[in-house]
Amino acid sequence: MIKAGIIGGSGYTGGELIRILLNHPKVEIDFVYSTTRAGKAIAAAHPDLLGLTDLRFTGSVNLEVDVVFLCLGHGNSTKFLNAHDFSSNTKIIDLSNDFRLHKDSVYDGKDFVYGLPELQKENIRNAQYIANPGCFATAIELALLPLAKAQLLNAQIHVNAVTGSTGAGISPSATTHFSWRNGNVSWYKPFTHQHLGEINESVRSLQENTGEIMFLPMRGNFTRGILATAYTPFEGTVEDAVQLYQEFYAEAHFTQIAMEPIDLKQVVNTNQCHIHLHKHNDVLLITSAIDNLLKGASGQAVQNMNLIFGYAESEGLQLKAGVF
Repeated sequence: MIKAGIIGGSGYTGGELIRILLNHPKVEIDFVYSTTRAGKAIAAAHPDLLGLTDLRFTGSVNLEVDVVFLCLGHGNSTKFLNAHDFSSNTKIIDLSNDFRLHKDSVYDGKDFVYGLPELQKENIRNAQYIANPGCFATAIELALLPLAKAQLLNAQIHVNAVTGSTGAGISPSATTHFSWRNGNVSWYKPFTHQHLGEINESVRSLQENTGEIMFLPMRGNFTRGILATAYTPFEGTVEDAVQLYQEFYAEAHFTQIAMEPIDLKQVVNTNQCHIHLHKHNDVLLITSAIDNLLKGASGQAVQNMNLIFGYAESEGLQLKAGVF
């Protein structure tokens, strides 16, 4: 058993991480740190955990835990690490965007590895510090990486991806308010979303010169999940594309190539990414679907932890979608 600490456990990603780790056979949660809820029951913040744990939030940190997950707002992980000096043996998995880009990956002597297992599995296994990918980035990178590996991203790539309201975090805002979000769809940050940096770095690690990725993020009127569609010119047949993707993901435990069109319900509440390929004239349409809180955040963080500690990649992550 390894001992895990969670920093910032009162939000959506923190709650999902607690849920997964409570059911992980190789992990004991040592503490869940919160500055605003210290002493309060975890189930008070996460009612879905009522009866599953008697754990309480704490205002103190055990610096000797085997692994610590940072579930903090963007920009706050660096501040927290400045104030807390963890043991040299502690693995750190950060779920913010603080360390994802190459220019930010080395911090205070810590070399953070970008934690997309389908791209970096061996590097993750040998890492001590992980920068967990963003949710949109995960869905889009998994849609494009096989084409990049084959040097086929030579024209503009158009991406449209819609996310649920949990992607905006637990703090309420005008665009997550039920009265506005329900029955509504809108775009935001067109072609400038913050995940584009890590997407470009990942794709260009396989194909140095690619066409521009034109990414339009969308807000959906549902709570969780991301459905991404990308299209770009492709000279081969759809059968060629399927073979390309199947070969690229042959060793990927959680990324599946679907022969039929996919939908969000197939992946919500799982750590899966489902991908479907469709050819129209000379254009290849790639559709990918993930749960933004699991494969796009907490589930992928646990997947990375499993790789680091030599556990089966799927340990604690055998979750089933509810498709009806």
